[in-house]
Amino acid sequence: MDKSFGILQKIIQSSNERHKVIASNIANSDTPGYKAKDVKFTGVLNNEVKLLTTDPKHMKSKNGGKSGGEIITENDLTWGDRNNVELDVEVAKMTENSLRHDAAIRILNSKIKMFRNAISRR
Repeated sequence: MDKSFGILQKIIQSSNERHKVIASNIANSDTPGYKAKDVKFTGVLNNEVKLLTTDPKHMKSKNGGKSGGEIITENDLTWGDRNNVELDVEVAKMTENSLRHDAAIRILNSKIKMFRNAISRR
């Protein structure tokens, strides 16, 4: 159908995965020794969006186009109980992630409406 549906699907899936990790960090904010985690999506869209490199000076993808997110442990400064979760930071990450998810859902909904209108007018 439209290539953007696959891109939007990847964005929604990746934001769902990141939401779970951030929620886990918040749930363990008082757990001694717990290290905050985050999900880095360095190549989520590389399989969907192919950028042409027409000059040898253009940057190339460093990860070969892998599509999944990598869960990393953040090794920031820790508190006295060896826990490094900062609630304010995690809430900010969750808010940013929710905005990205909601935007992708809104775009997906409008694309579906456009296709429905196109089909119903035949």
